[in-house]
Amino acid sequence: MAERLLPSDDPVAEQVLEWTIQRDSQDIRQLMRWLERSDGRKDRMTLLARANDLIEEINHAMRRLDELR
Repeated sequence: MAERLLPSDDPVAEQVLEWTIQRDSQDIRQLMRWLERSDGRKDRMTLLARANDLIEEINHAMRRLDELR
């Protein structure tokens, strides 16, 4: 990531949002591993729905970061 000349309006919120993006990304990777090994349609749909929720959370965090920067 490039260094900025001016600090964020809310550095604590920025750190939380960055952590959220990183953690959700890790969780999505794990869900996809489980999805590969899953046999049942219901299980797959549940895993995919959770991954989609996390992707939406990442999108929200990225929008908030854009507002802070």
